[in-house]
Amino acid sequence: MSERKNLLLTGASRGIGHATVRRFSEAGWRIISVSRDAVPEECKRDPNWTQHITADLAEPAEVARVATEALAELGQDGLHALVNNAGYSPKTPFKERLGVLNGDLDDWRGVFELNFFAPLALSRGLASPLAKAKGAIVNVTSIAGHAVHPFAGSAYSTSKAALAALTREMAAEFAELGVRVNAVAPGEIATAMLSPETEVLIPRIPLRRLGTPEDVAAAIFYLCGADAAYLTGTEIFVTGGQHLY
Repeated sequence: MSERKNLLLTGASRGIGHATVRRFSEAGWRIISVSRDAVPEECKRDPNWTQHITADLAEPAEVARVATEALAELGQDGLHALVNNAGYSPKTPFKERLGVLNGDLDDWRGVFELNFFAPLALSRGLASPLAKAKGAIVNVTSIAGHAVHPFAGSAYSTSKAALAALTREMAAEFAELGVRVNAVAPGEIATAMLSPETEVLIPRIPLRRLGTPEDVAAAIFYLCGADAAYLTGTEIFVTGGQHLY
């Protein structure tokens, strides 16, 4: 009987994270989920869900606690996949885009703590079980990390650009441990994070539709599997072709 695979995923309670948990669960993976919210009831009914860690990953001490609890839960088992999905994009009450000139610097620091430093710290903290399983890390970046976006703020966009660069650096270093590191860059995905105004961007998407959380989950699942065994340092654009323009 083949070894049961283990996944740890952040930002698990909704949207892309929830769809990704479901995709891995359907394949029989054992799942450790992390989010600021308590575990959803449907997760408790999932026979593959093992543990939910409630934590605010914008706080460095909380990130360290998640790594410690995950290591304890794994015990002597390896970690086959770490998906750094949690992310945050601050917005004004009146939907103004937060740029370089009008964004609060404390908000910038909070965004980078969650979107950049948490993936870095978790990957370092879980390097040992990842190496044991010859596992994979997937960082969820964004199309906004590669061009000025009409709605995504500057703090979010630059944090995702930094995460894309971190993916490259991690891929080179983690390869020595036998661990692959890749990224998925979603475009306009129909989640609660998306504003209704995003509909105006559909004409700029070659496939002429918004993406679904399941579209992104499928790409993440692929990067964590044997079919992607020779892929590392790659960023897959799940954008319907929007990144071409």
